[in-house]
Amino acid sequence: MSISEKKMYRNVFSEIGKTQEEIERKINEAVQTFFFDEEERIYHEAGEDMGYLLDTGNNDARTEGMSYGMMMAVQLDRKDIFDRIWKWARTYMYMEDGENEGYFAWSCKPDGTKNATGPAPDGEEFFAMSLFFASHRWGDGEGIFAYSEQAKTILRACLHKGENGRAGAPMWNHDNHLFLFVPGCPFTDPSYHLPHFYELFALWADEEDRPFFREAAKASREFLVTACHPKTGLNAEYSYFDGSPMKEKLPWGEFGDFFSDAYRTAANIGLDAEWYGKDAGHYAVPLRMMQFFRTDLEAVRCAYEVDGTPLMRPVLHPLGLLATLAQSALAIPYSDESDSAFAVAKKWVEWFWNEPLRKGDRRYYDNCLSMFAILALSGNYRIW
Repeated sequence: MSISEKKMYRNVFSEIGKTQEEIERKINEAVQTFFFDEEERIYHEAGEDMGYLLDTGNNDARTEGMSYGMMMAVQLDRKDIFDRIWKWARTYMYMEDGENEGYFAWSCKPDGTKNATGPAPDGEEFFAMSLFFASHRWGDGEGIFAYSEQAKTILRACLHKGENGRAGAPMWNHDNHLFLFVPGCPFTDPSYHLPHFYELFALWADEEDRPFFREAAKASREFLVTACHPKTGLNAEYSYFDGSPMKEKLPWGEFGDFFSDAYRTAANIGLDAEWYGKDAGHYAVPLRMMQFFRTDLEAVRCAYEVDGTPLMRPVLHPLGLLATLAQSALAIPYSDESDSAFAVAKKWVEWFWNEPLRKGDRRYYDNCLSMFAILALSGNYRIW
């Protein structure tokens, strides 16, 4: 019996009064829009046996979106979509040589041409996790479809680049067990921290690496406590290893505030609570955020410093923020209306329920986060 078969998953939509028929309709409508609608889809087939997810705001395919699409496909039991996306990523994004050999180029044109030769590590961790799930749900095939071995190979690179004369740098800091923004850099992105993934890597990665992943899960949970403000719950897009917001201005912008990347942290905490329930103090973060914003309209008014100071910077992804706050309700135990915490969480889930997927050029990121929230809040984002 698999872990998924042993575990009961919350259906928060049902907890707030939605019928199973309504929930299934919402899932099906979202899947149809995201994968198949000619005007609004993010997913596109390429040739006879490949497919990619398009960042509609930047007209490229990113390891973020590709790995997200694979995770959605395995959760939805769509092996056909999964294999198409994985073959496209492995064909065009995977780097066979050079400093980043074994990693995936974070951005490619829709025709597969690489826009960059550097990786974005959140793609690698989602690739590995979705491949393990595919192996357990559908069984391993051959070549690139030997899913479990492909996952192990990715994690091997993420941990051991730079060792024994191998070029490049790892994606984890070996001293503090924290996941990095880019390989070898001295800071991190809190929204990249997925302790619930690392718990599973500690079961399924190469045996000699499993103790490291157990420590990484613990370290990430402890890091999230320090990265999220004690009053507002907000975290910066980029942080130092002590959790404090990035102060330096990087060549591509400023990232010490609560903005687009940072939204995912709350959703990740919610899923960690649902899958593992190992609270290091970070499960209090979602309620703090919900109480800080108070209303959905206030949440999407502008960007903020992590202490809650509003900034003259408009929100780019309002639905993405709403979706992640709703998903974070998984960290707040179900109770009746007399429980003030669940009453707050219920409002956010209801607000999200009433929002359709986003349309227009900026829909990619919002709708990816919305798809994950719909799966998670309906009990369909599972360990396989």
